[in-house]
Amino acid sequence: MKRFFLFLLALTFLSFSGCVYVDPDVEKPAHELAQNGLDEFNDGDYKKSIEYFEKLRDWYPFSKHAKLAELKIADAHYFLKDYDEAIIAYQEFEELHPTNESIPYVIHQIGLCYFNRLNSPDRDQTVTLKAIEVFERLIKSFPESSYSQDAKDNILKCRKNLAEHDFYVGYFYYRTKHYKAALNRFKHIVSTYPEFDTVKKASKYIALCETALAGEAEQNELQN
Repeated sequence: MKRFFLFLLALTFLSFSGCVYVDPDVEKPAHELAQNGLDEFNDGDYKKSIEYFEKLRDWYPFSKHAKLAELKIADAHYFLKDYDEAIIAYQEFEELHPTNESIPYVIHQIGLCYFNRLNSPDRDQTVTLKAIEVFERLIKSFPESSYSQDAKDNILKCRKNLAEHDFYVGYFYYRTKHYKAALNRFKHIVSTYPEFDTVKKASKYIALCETALAGEAEQNELQN
């Protein structure tokens, strides 16, 4: 009885205080929410545009504007540099609409979400490898797409980053006198990235490593 009384009291308080929140957009039709979202997006207020597009997506999932909302949510996250959120949104769009004409663009954007976070050669290259993986999928699946040429250019930049990374690691091994490990790394550069000038530097250190290893072998023979 006491609980019921408290419940009625709370309802009465809310009724008189006017504290019940009503979303001002709740009565808006799908096309109006879409236009509001696009207006905010074009004005660069990506967070506000996400709010409108999420309402459109959630309230009108079968509207002809729903796909636009899903894609623009991903784009807004991308421009906010919330790349992990953008990747999730793009991937969800691809899963829901695998035959949609925007799929080449969507895959390209996923690749850019990794590409835009490329680290310098002395840092971890996980995002570089992921970017290459996504761009290669785009080229294989949609070779005639206008986005494929950009993907090829970006793969080249990624490969150059990887070549420089391998040189950095190889030089570290060389500097710390781990000549065998350094030699293997420099040879990998020559065989895997022949299109870059990094090969010239690697070739120089291959000779230095071989000389150092020959010297170590000779010293070991003398000691034995």
